[in-house]
Amino acid sequence: MDKKFIEESKKYLMNTYNRSPIVLRKGRGMKVWDSSGKEYLDFLAGIAVNCLGHCHPKVVIALQKQAQRLLHVSNLYHIEPQLDLAKLLVDNSFADKAFFCNSGTEAVEGAIKLARKYAKDHISPERHEIITCYGSFHGRTYGALSATAQEKLHEGFEPLVPGFIYVPFNDITALRKAVSKKTSAIMIEPIQGEGGIRMPSADYLQQVRELCDENKILLILDEIQTGAGRTGKLFAYEHFGITPDIMTLAKGLGGGAAIGAILATDSVAVSFEPGSHGSTFGGNPLACAAAAATIEALLEDGFILDNCLRIGQYFFNGLEKLKKDFSSSILEVRGLGLMLGLELTKAGGPIVESCAKRGILINCTSGNVLRFTPPLIIVEKEIDQLIDALEDIFERNL
Repeated sequence: MDKKFIEESKKYLMNTYNRSPIVLRKGRGMKVWDSSGKEYLDFLAGIAVNCLGHCHPKVVIALQKQAQRLLHVSNLYHIEPQLDLAKLLVDNSFADKAFFCNSGTEAVEGAIKLARKYAKDHISPERHEIITCYGSFHGRTYGALSATAQEKLHEGFEPLVPGFIYVPFNDITALRKAVSKKTSAIMIEPIQGEGGIRMPSADYLQQVRELCDENKILLILDEIQTGAGRTGKLFAYEHFGITPDIMTLAKGLGGGAAIGAILATDSVAVSFEPGSHGSTFGGNPLACAAAAATIEALLEDGFILDNCLRIGQYFFNGLEKLKKDFSSSILEVRGLGLMLGLELTKAGGPIVESCAKRGILINCTSGNVLRFTPPLIIVEKEIDQLIDALEDIFERNL
């Protein structure tokens, strides 16, 4: 049956993913099951989406209740779950205002528009350029793709949207040199996700914030992957002693439901007026109900966030031991909370496949970095299973 399903998928779906030959049917917590009933531990969580695990009861109940009440209206009217979510996000962040959309790439598109509009409204019509970093990933629509400083993703889609300048990540000198009278904003991921779980130095983001303040430039933090508790704080910027002017969210925000958001200060958000931006499905009642339940669960007693930091360190230590034992295969362990990467000396694809055969789902990014973004509810014994599997794989030199 799986073979037929996979063949029909190839027939009817566009070939945009190198899909694993696994048909997933059900998920609960850390576990998913395929169509044959085989059980897997999910260390990918929909690429950092299912932050509370699969089918968390609070998210499921919120969706069920809202689905019986109201699925969709329009942003031409006031939407109660949208306001509930906006309050939760604003009250627990730097921001004064929120805008909701459907995905991370839409959030980035909106942030680009807001930054350029603000600069033209309040600074100068010349200010339209946005500086981003090599290795970044901001999305696949044209504006977000143009902001993404990875040539391999640009190939075949040129010409790109003009007005983006690229600099090396974690290089404040290069960033300073790139700033000009045309710069409206700097957009950075606090931790590069698709770029290989790359961490900033201790003072880099503080220096970026100071640079923005000195030059009246907006700081946009792309927290699509780092937000919603992934690093052990509700938002990653909290680790670095700064606040942005604009922040993008998605992935874990909905606990599995598709939603994106832009958060901003009042002084910046004022540049969005009726007609300047919008989204038919953005902030719809169903997605907002799921996201509100997710944020409430993350904030409840602080347990999940505390667990993320504690268990993340346990995980990190386990990976460090692997690095010590298999130094010829592993270059570096990096990350924060439950956003961790293991850089290898060779391609990581075969290891991903070997883990899947052992009932463990992981991911490889940047060719040779194993990425681990499990649900924040993970426990030690589940991490031990992964470490044991990786140890066996490295011993066999697979």
